[in-house]
Amino acid sequence: MPLIETLARVDADLAAGRIPVARQRLRGLVSSFPHDLALRRRLAEVYRLYGDAAEAGRWMYLEEDRNADEIAAFEERYGSPGWRMKALASQGPEAKAATAFAEGQLVAVRAACAEELGHPVDWDAPASYRHGLERECEAPSEPWTVGGALAGAGCLVAALVFLAIWVNGLVSLFD
Repeated sequence: MPLIETLARVDADLAAGRIPVARQRLRGLVSSFPHDLALRRRLAEVYRLYGDAAEAGRWMYLEEDRNADEIAAFEERYGSPGWRMKALASQGPEAKAATAFAEGQLVAVRAACAEELGHPVDWDAPASYRHGLERECEAPSEPWTVGGALAGAGCLVAALVFLAIWVNGLVSLFD
């Protein structure tokens, strides 16, 4: 699906309150267009709707006008340079970055990761920094949000309703 059409769907999803769908569409676009700062900014805006400062900071990390509290939350959640490299989801050489500031941020994260691991790392070779991630206990996790809790509760209710219907149907077989 073309970029403009997908962005139109994102707008429609947001207008209809389908925030998780809009978020997934934007994450797919950022994956396809990792150097497009406007897409990263839109994704940060969606995470702000969830009240998730760390993820907003993650997607604004390459922007000069970023929020210091969001950046601090991102850096805390993704505590090592290796996790930050993975989280930033960049591709190719830093010279492809949209701005000089973004390029500098990417270079700094990669250099910090290489220094921590003691060998060169590359954005296009996750195995070059994945070894450092394996040594850490687990991946950073996102905190519970009201939207996530409601979605989980809704799934639980749906599963219970399905189970009740299934049991009722099973019981009627033996009547």
